[in-house]
Amino acid sequence: MPLARALTFTLVLLFAVVLQVSFFSFFSYDGVVPNLVLLVVVAAALTRGPELAAVLGFVGGMAIDLVPPADHVAGRWALALVLVGYVAGRVRQDAGRSTLVALGTVAAASFVGTSVFALSGMLLRDPAIPVGEALQVIPTALLYDLLLAPFVLPPAMRMFKRMQPQQQVAY
Repeated sequence: MPLARALTFTLVLLFAVVLQVSFFSFFSYDGVVPNLVLLVVVAAALTRGPELAAVLGFVGGMAIDLVPPADHVAGRWALALVLVGYVAGRVRQDAGRSTLVALGTVAAASFVGTSVFALSGMLLRDPAIPVGEALQVIPTALLYDLLLAPFVLPPAMRMFKRMQPQQQVAY
């Protein structure tokens, strides 16, 4: 991957992380904020496939895990977003044709990502969230991500399509 493309992807992820932990923290409901990084990873998955999306999921997840006010074991969001990127990238052929399928992919990705994050906290006995509360945040996170998807997915998907490498034609 050329350096300019990698730098652009990193800047988009960092912008999403900064917005998520600063601006959208004002819209927190029961400690849940919209997951912009998840939406960027889903956009990458739908346009570029599972490999790039998994890498971006890891980078974005580690950024969320390490940026204050993180209060959980580092690596939980990285694991969740790697899985989200890979799974969402596997359905990209169908999701590119339909808005409903793209929104369904966002819903499934939000459910999987938030569930993996919550369940990994339970397995690691992370004291930040008790078991009952961990499972209650999943519907809130899913709703937030679905509400924000129409504003984040289209521009992010256009950017990822523009940054796609030119394909060589074999004769």
